[in-house]
Amino acid sequence: ASIAATAAPSPQVAKPLDEVKDDLTLGKEHFRATNYGLAELHFRRAVEATGDAEAWLGLAATYDQLKRFELADRAYREVLKRTGPTPELLNNRGYSYLLRGDLRRASQDLSAASSQAPESERIQNNLKALDGRARRRV
Repeated sequence: ASIAATAAPSPQVAKPLDEVKDDLTLGKEHFRATNYGLAELHFRRAVEATGDAEAWLGLAATYDQLKRFELADRAYREVLKRTGPTPELLNNRGYSYLLRGDLRRASQDLSAASSQAPESERIQNNLKALDGRARRRV
């Protein structure tokens, strides 16, 4: 009998989770888990690999959470070039302005987002947050 016939079959070696999932998916998972440093890494890799608008949007939102607003603005400009003013872009950019305290620009973007997608719970919640901020200022 040959050695190959008597040897036990080699077990399948499982790939590490990071090798199985793509960077966009990993960016989203880390963002949801509030691991913004890792989210930024994966979204940036996805942007570099594909230039995908969804990856740019994730990168922009991550930069907002990291308070890197200049980088967020750059990423939002890239999304706008690729998709135009979608409800998702307007909502996220409006929230970015809300984080910065720019209530006028936040109101413009969130209102535009709401007119395009009035059923969006996320947009409505951001409008409520904007209203709460505006009331506290008065």
